[in-house]
Amino acid sequence: MSDQQYSSLRQNVSMLGRILGDTMSNAAGPEFLDKIEQIRTLSKSARAGDGDDEARLKTLLLSLDRDELLPVARAFSQFLNLANIADQHHNISREMDKEYSATETLSGVFELLRSDGRSPEEIGAAISDLRIELVLTAHPTEITRRTLIHKHGEIDACLGQMELAGLTEREEYVIQQRLRELIAQIWHTHDFRDERPTPIDEAKWGFAVVENSLWDAIPEFLRRLNNTLVDVTGKALPEEAMPLTFASWLGGDRDGNPNVTAVVTEEVLLLGRWQAAALYLKDLETLVEELSMTASNDALRAMSDNTREPYRGVLRKLRDRLRLTLRALTEQINEQKAPRDDIILREEELWQPAYACYQSLLDCGMANIANGKLLDLLRRIKCFGVNLVRLDIRQDSDRHTEALSELTQFLGLGDYQQWDEQQKQAFLLEELASKRPLIPTDWQPGDQVREVLATCAVVARQPPGALGCYTISMARQASDVLAVELLLKASGLRTPLPVVPLFETLDDLNRSAVVVDQLLSIPQYLDHLQGRMMVMIGYSDSSKDAGMLAASWAQYTAQEALVKRCSQSDIKLTLFHGRGGTIGRGGAPAHAALLSQPPGSLANGLRVTEQGEMIRTKLGLKAMAIKTLALYTSAILQANLKEPPTPKQAWRDVMDNLSASSCDYYRAYVRDNEDFVSYFREATPEQELAKLPLGSRPARRKGGGGIASLRAIPWIFAWTQNRLMLPAWLGAGQAFRDLMTAGETATLKEMSSDWPFFATRLSMLEMVFAKADSGLSAYYDQKLVSQQYREIGERLRAQLASDIDVILDLLGETELLQHQSWPRESIQLRNIYTDPLNFLQAELLERNRRQQDDTIDQAIMVTIAGIAAGMRNTG
Repeated sequence: MSDQQYSSLRQNVSMLGRILGDTMSNAAGPEFLDKIEQIRTLSKSARAGDGDDEARLKTLLLSLDRDELLPVARAFSQFLNLANIADQHHNISREMDKEYSATETLSGVFELLRSDGRSPEEIGAAISDLRIELVLTAHPTEITRRTLIHKHGEIDACLGQMELAGLTEREEYVIQQRLRELIAQIWHTHDFRDERPTPIDEAKWGFAVVENSLWDAIPEFLRRLNNTLVDVTGKALPEEAMPLTFASWLGGDRDGNPNVTAVVTEEVLLLGRWQAAALYLKDLETLVEELSMTASNDALRAMSDNTREPYRGVLRKLRDRLRLTLRALTEQINEQKAPRDDIILREEELWQPAYACYQSLLDCGMANIANGKLLDLLRRIKCFGVNLVRLDIRQDSDRHTEALSELTQFLGLGDYQQWDEQQKQAFLLEELASKRPLIPTDWQPGDQVREVLATCAVVARQPPGALGCYTISMARQASDVLAVELLLKASGLRTPLPVVPLFETLDDLNRSAVVVDQLLSIPQYLDHLQGRMMVMIGYSDSSKDAGMLAASWAQYTAQEALVKRCSQSDIKLTLFHGRGGTIGRGGAPAHAALLSQPPGSLANGLRVTEQGEMIRTKLGLKAMAIKTLALYTSAILQANLKEPPTPKQAWRDVMDNLSASSCDYYRAYVRDNEDFVSYFREATPEQELAKLPLGSRPARRKGGGGIASLRAIPWIFAWTQNRLMLPAWLGAGQAFRDLMTAGETATLKEMSSDWPFFATRLSMLEMVFAKADSGLSAYYDQKLVSQQYREIGERLRAQLASDIDVILDLLGETELLQHQSWPRESIQLRNIYTDPLNFLQAELLERNRRQQDDTIDQAIMVTIAGIAAGMRNTG
């Protein structure tokens, strides 16, 4: 990509920065703006290597009055937010459309497949078989308030309007004034929610993403996919084809979150149906207005009771039923009225009348009309159904064990929790085959068990298609899966629902194929699967447990083993990837990540989480969502029709060695050093992160202050703040160095050149190292860390420097991101604005830990948000 392609981005960043400056000057006076500019200038000079100016910058920040702390932090934080808006807009701008649009992405992969010898029929068949499901999750990494997200979207719209050619001076003036209005609104708006969102709030936020972006993105994306498919194969995408669907954990994920109850889950399900009905009603109002044609086929005329305008006649009936459905759902939600059976409950009730209109228009020679808004409606029905998104349920395996333990003790059978695996399986299989009720009517379980059973009862009451799956966190044995199957059966579930083991830690990943083999060796369970199985691969906890490199290899080999074992039993396996946004939680550019998966692992589709701020970044704007969907589609087509290479045995041996040694190095710090937890808590804002009103879920799974109880998100978030970025690299570089010393450099470079899995790991490490900053980490230690723990930080920073040299050697580069000029420049630009926030945060943390102060608390939260914006991710 040429440097010139970024000229408009630079201009937009500069323009938004000037407007922010004017806004601050108007609000706080020109003297305040002068001080901000002085800080910025010193930061720029310090980044260029001027040690004296760095000292002046620190002195200036330390001398800020108490009343200046918050506005100074907000100034730099808001600039970074505006830079992100401009950057995101650039990715979907007209300037980039010719080479990097969704259409070009799809055309490119189709041409690649054609040049690889794939026939149009093979490409068409692969698209017909596509199954991609993106799962929106409630992980608390979305740091931006919904009202600010709206304003950011409006700024993006203004930037889009400014791209139009031929704007008059008056039109340009109106856009500029709107930008000034929006940036002023942002400056005068509180940065954070007053309270944590409830699970209901989180679910509504997810529904808003569908309403504001995905509802329009899906039909537009499918139109582009269809057009590209016609160009390549001569055949259109069938109207009923739906390669993409959406699911959600919002209101269904109760793992470690006591706020997600059975009552909450049931309300979220009703709210999803209400939102879907409201969106369909809006579409129907438009279609009733527009489809005034009189010519129709006999089938539609009969459906319309022979009205003069048959399309309106049929669609008015559907509109009236949607209105009734909305009223009934409103009464259920607000007044707890009993559900009605005369409302729309099934997708077919929407599809059948809409498709009859579509077919009639085609039969009467009105294809242009049929393939407009009516086809868009049909696409939405297939994608969103009557539930908007399918809700997943997730719960920790220990909660199910606890429920069965209480039950077996009540029944006088002993304590289920104390039984060995063979005893558990024997009991579970016997009860699954039994026709008598499992749960006695006179049993009074404890509160936690009662909640588990109430959740299962909610699951059992749902109509087909409302739920995606039931995921079991920390699944370790076959009995963990059978236990959920039994609890659901006992609750009255009659509609098959995938029960999905989630393998999270290094040991669990390594044993995952053994557990699945145990399940598939049970004839009763094999029949129950009906030829399909889903298994979830955990990225966050495995990385926290063993380090990024060991976790990545365990995830890869687990997928290989699972695919092989399921194939032996003729089971179609869908792998569900629990990725986060950061590299320490499995994050990577979607296209590269998918192409680095094991051969055959995407053959039965892809299910993947989109978490926290990544939902907004990748799906929050219609144009960005279309681009994201195109990237997923093209990558899976390429992976399935042009499979990545199977790793050579020599490469496997190297990865086994790297995995073991990197895990040992990682755990030597994180697990074995008794002072490490104390260092972590002092050197990062981990303690202060808990005060951020980000999500409904607690930061820890259970009591205690150790790393094991801490969730992966705050673990990674905290290290991002002090710029050490430790979870994403610790252990990897030293493992590489050991192998290079042992004479394996040539093999490592061959792997980097010829194996996408390995090349992607190196690329991810390079990006992390480019964002890391030893100098800032040392400053945090100087300000915050007790003398007895500082040696840990010194050793980590020395390791970081050594690891960077190793990666540069492997990549054959003299500087990080040597061949990626704009990412390198972007990080350098952001550093000028994040450095003052880092220096200020370290100072504020020191003050606040000495004596609590609400104003300083607020300023710390703003610095956290600003640094997250500068790093382009949180957790």
